[in-house]
This record gives sequence, structure tokens and C-alpha cells, in this order.
Amino acid sequence: MEVNVFFWIGFHILIFSLLALDLGIFNKKAHKIEVREALTWTGVWVSLAMLFNVFVLIEYGRQNALEFFTAYIIEYSLSVDNIFVFILIFTYFSIQPEYQHKILFWGILGALVMRGIFIITGITLISKFHWIILVFGGFLVITGVKMIFQNNTAVDPEKNTFLRISRKIFRVTDTLRGNRLFVKENGKLYATPLFMVLLVIESSDLIFAVDSIPAVLAISKESFIVYTSNIFAILGLRSLYFAISGIMGYFRFLKIGLAFILTFVGVKMLLSFFRIEIPILLSLAVIIGILLISVMASLLLKSNK
Repeated sequence: MEVNVFFWIGFHILIFSLLALDLGIFNKKAHKIEVREALTWTGVWVSLAMLFNVFVLIEYGRQNALEFFTAYIIEYSLSVDNIFVFILIFTYFSIQPEYQHKILFWGILGALVMRGIFIITGITLISKFHWIILVFGGFLVITGVKMIFQNNTAVDPEKNTFLRISRKIFRVTDTLRGNRLFVKENGKLYATPLFMVLLVIESSDLIFAVDSIPAVLAISKESFIVYTSNIFAILGLRSLYFAISGIMGYFRFLKIGLAFILTFVGVKMLLSFFRIEIPILLSLAVIIGILLISVMASLLLKSNK
């Protein structure tokens, strides 16, 4: 795919304008985001992604549009696993709900940069070393199988390397200072616990990117498709976080569904090494089917209790 440089400039202007509107106008005042508001914003971000998908269809054809949609579904679905970890991190550090949105906002800006680096690196490796597909595919299968048999998501922020190093570099206040990341007291600059949480969130997303980027590369090797689908999924992550954190008890089998999706895309990538391609429509049907089954099973078993 040949994408004009002016498109990339316009795309990033659009993305950063949306983020500026989000934090600077719609969420300028720190407040607790309720489930209804979160679901509304989730609908907004998903709608924007689907509008962009229509643009891909018109501009680049049906195959690329299907790849974008499938990659977006995978990335957005895998974001749910990030959300469970984010909930544990915020709970561990006792971060009030009204301050969580700002942390996720800055976390997303960092994620945009990291994902871009991961995508460029992954596509470059695959184009130069075809056998790396076996490594990516095998990694996804192993990760998916481990998730199936792993009951709980354990997280201990105190063992986070970035956090330990940062505490040696920065002076840290004992308590929060509102929603500020840094404060100046007695002529000295201090980081707040909110900044420490941001570091843990960023490093956690870095770990999750190791899973999600290879999963999307199993669907498409086009940097345009992989990058834009990742960006739109990340943009909707904050609103999805507040929606899921309010109703997470209803989807107890969703994590198992995500594990099967990872395993499936890992197998798809392994088969592609041997020139056996699973059609994109079949891949999309399998992924959506797994999600629907896991959600329905969660709801049905929940109601039978």
C-alpha cells in the first residue's frame, strides 16, 4: 500500500486534536466517569474507527478494509486484558476514580509512540527474516495456552523495574497532590504517586504490546493497517476501561475467550510461514464467534447463580 505523506500528517493532526478535545474540553475538570458516560464515549470512539474503516474501503479496497476491521477487533479485544491489570494497579495505589482518566490519557500518548516503534520493528523483521513468523506465532500460541490455564491476573507494582529505578531518580511525595504529576516544594521538584502510577501503566502497556502487535501482524503485514488499527483501539481504551471496571463482574469468561483468540492468531501466523493462508473473512468470523460465545457464557452462567 502506498500512503501519501500528507495523509500521515493529517491523520496524526486528527488524532492529537481528538485527544486535546477530550482532555482539554470534555474532561477538563477531574471527575468520576460513570458507566453510562463511559459507554457513550466508547460508542463515539468505535464509531470513529468504523468511519475510518469506510474510508479504507473506499480508498484502498475491500481486502484492506477487512484486514483493518479484523485487526481492530483483535487489538480492542486484547485491550480488555490490559484493563484488568489497570484496575489492579489503581486499586493497589489507591488512586481515586476522578484522577484515573488523566493517568490513562498520558498513558495513551506514551503507548502511541511505543506501538509505532514496535510495529515498524516487527514488520521490518518479518520482511527481512521470514522465519521470525515462527517465533511470533509460537509465542502467541504459548501465551494463549498459558492464559487458558491461568486463573487470575497477578500484579505486584512494587516489583516493577521502572518503578524501582524511578524512585532512585525522583523525589516522591508521600501523598497525592490533586491530579498533578509533579510539584515544586521548598524549591525542589517532586514527583507525585500519580506519576509513579503512570510509569507502571506505561511499562504494563509495553508488556502487552509484545502480545498484541504480533497478533495484529498475523492479520496484515501492511504498516498502515497495523498502525491505524492499533491507534483507534488505543484511543477507545480509556472509555472502555471505565465501562468494563463498572460491569466487569458480568464477563468472567472473557479472559478465556481472549486466550483462544491469541492461540488462533498464533496458529494462523504459523500456517502462513508454510504458505497456508486462512481467509480473512474466516478469521474474522472465528474471532467474533469466540468473543460472542465467551460473553454469552458469562451472562448465562451469571444469571444462573
